[in-house]
Amino acid sequence: MANIGPDNFELVKELLGDKNTMNRSTLEEVLFEELGFSREMSRVFVTQFFQTISDVLATGIEWEEYAAGAEYAAEHGELLQPGALDAIEEYGWALKGPTATPIGKQHLANWFNAHLENKAAIDHRQEAIRELSTDLEYRQQIRLLGLLYKGKPADTTEIKEWANSPSYYRKRTLLRILPTAVTIINFLCIGLAILGIISASIAGGVFVGFVLFSTIFSKGITKLQTTYGEKLQILSTYADQILLTEQKEMQSHILQKLKTELTSQNQTASQAVRQLSKLMNALDQRSNLLISTILNGLIFWELRQVMRIEKWKEIHASDLPRWIETIGEIDAYCSLATFAYNHPDYIYPTIAAQSFHLQAEALGHPLMDRNKCVRNGIDIERRPFFIIITGANMAGKSTYLRTVGVNYLLACIGAPVWAKRMEIYPARLVTSLRTSDSLTDNESYFFAELKRLKLIIDKLEAGEELFIILDEILKGTNSMDKQKGSFALIKQFMHMNTNGIIATHDLLLGTLVDSFPQNIRNYCFEADITNNELTFSYQMRNGVAQNMNACFLMKKMGIAVIND
Repeated sequence: MANIGPDNFELVKELLGDKNTMNRSTLEEVLFEELGFSREMSRVFVTQFFQTISDVLATGIEWEEYAAGAEYAAEHGELLQPGALDAIEEYGWALKGPTATPIGKQHLANWFNAHLENKAAIDHRQEAIRELSTDLEYRQQIRLLGLLYKGKPADTTEIKEWANSPSYYRKRTLLRILPTAVTIINFLCIGLAILGIISASIAGGVFVGFVLFSTIFSKGITKLQTTYGEKLQILSTYADQILLTEQKEMQSHILQKLKTELTSQNQTASQAVRQLSKLMNALDQRSNLLISTILNGLIFWELRQVMRIEKWKEIHASDLPRWIETIGEIDAYCSLATFAYNHPDYIYPTIAAQSFHLQAEALGHPLMDRNKCVRNGIDIERRPFFIIITGANMAGKSTYLRTVGVNYLLACIGAPVWAKRMEIYPARLVTSLRTSDSLTDNESYFFAELKRLKLIIDKLEAGEELFIILDEILKGTNSMDKQKGSFALIKQFMHMNTNGIIATHDLLLGTLVDSFPQNIRNYCFEADITNNELTFSYQMRNGVAQNMNACFLMKKMGIAVIND
């Protein structure tokens, strides 16, 4: 038997079609009846299929490749806060466990884009992620259902627009009483005919008249049936995930609250969706001409059924978008729980209540090989305070900034971090790591960098608490302007009472510690030259860097360097 791969998986999805449930027996019957598999081959295939799916979901590997973080950032960059673009490009999208729904993916992106800044909120989210990380079966089922019945990013919007649209038939008083009137007239005529007061032909004529009269509404009912059918399909996409969540015992505060969102009018969301499904299935009987003719002639059945469906929508109109958003949020929690499950050696950081506090030991970048990653710490215990990082090319400055940034961001969204110990105060993270020019906007690199810095200053002037990470600021201008501007910027940050880390090649910035001895610390990443070979320890050291390697590397590559 061949191994199960993505092609087989897509085949199974196609075979299952619009079925809202998928279990072993269902799949075996599909393979036996529609593909002509033998009973034994069907059983073997299904066993292997489910085992493969289980293995995939346990590790968080995608069947199809996810969009790269840079692609997401390119598409949504204008919606992102300063620094969030760096976060999503560099690590946000790559770090997350896979989401099962487009709504869940958007929730996760929003969490990266606007991380939590409240200790209680982060503690509650950690509690929820911890709980879900231990429930592998629930996360696998949520993921599997999402793979089989994919939703669309616009699902919530479509449902909201539909829910807010007015009912066409129920809002017209005459149409509301018409089915009742037709029923009374029909049974009155039938009764009079039985009693011999009127002839049967008159009762039959009335019946035929009502049949013909009912055809006036057929076109509108068909249109409504199509529209409601599309919305039911959207709701059915999430129906099994809703039911699964309703049946799960939730312990954490957040998950219990989310579960209560899946109720309406003393009815669970799954029961309400099932009720709509029954109403729509009943309306589908109109395709049987004999039955629909008899029922329409007697009781105006189609019109009556349509108004029942409209009544269902009126009752649950405000609930429908909330149900989908709730499943999306739970999906995002499952994603972070999968990340936690896949990294059992990561720790949940302690969240400080008082500003400002950032301490960590042995921080590592989650995207680096754990056997090669050199881990460093950080210690900031007052405001204002800045760490200035100097060092040679390739020595590890930028990697250190990203390591601090990714773990800081993970901590602020409630996820575990790669550290031996970490305690943070969740000020707003703002970074400038990937500033670039723009030909389409006629914007130079330097101007783009100035815009980012201006936005940071504006936030500080507005009273926001920030944690700032800047990599080689003002590198888009000449050395003299760069040095003068960098000194002025750091001094301004000091006076604005903020915190952060700055990496630079400009060694003179290290002299700022003389002006702010209690509020600035110098650290460096050195490049060591031994036996005419360049080596890096990637271990952060105290002080300003002493060794530079640009000229050494140029000589090694055969580029002439003239010594003064």
